[in-house]
Amino acid sequence: MEISMPPPQIYVEKTLAIIKPDIVDKEEEIQDIILRSGFTIVQRRKLHLSPEHCSNFYVEQYGKMFFPNLTAYMSSGPLVAMILARHKAISYWKELLGPSNSLLAKETHPDSLRAIYGTDDLRNALHGSNDFAAAEREIRFMFPEVIVEPIPVGQAAKDYLNLYVTPTLLEGLTELYLAG
Repeated sequence: MEISMPPPQIYVEKTLAIIKPDIVDKEEEIQDIILRSGFTIVQRRKLHLSPEHCSNFYVEQYGKMFFPNLTAYMSSGPLVAMILARHKAISYWKELLGPSNSLLAKETHPDSLRAIYGTDDLRNALHGSNDFAAAEREIRFMFPEVIVEPIPVGQAAKDYLNLYVTPTLLEGLTELYLAG
């Protein structure tokens, strides 16, 4: 009697990385460091966020003293958002970034990315997701068309299909019918 086992599920953790506006010109250099650190860049895009989009992205910071400066800084120019993947991506990326205050990073973690590229507490060069829930939310924010593993099931799958797949299918099938 043969016992059939389901194929193993391979899950690679993902995190969001952002190269902030003041160091976008160092993008190639930073991507090289990311790749040499064992990450795969699953997807990347360059975009310029409005202050409103920045407010929505940093919604959990709303009400803090630095919030207006943060949204002004993040909307001051183009930035590069990337989905990074590897085993324990969130913790490894946070380790590579160093402390969020670049001045502290220069003292305590001089080889970290924020120590090298950041200038102060606000202009800390790069962003990384704090935990799995934040990574999921932030990836969906920056890459709304991407399915974040694990693949959604139940209501989440229906919502995804209704939002992204059904309208595209309907439009394509309508055009095909009208052309025929």
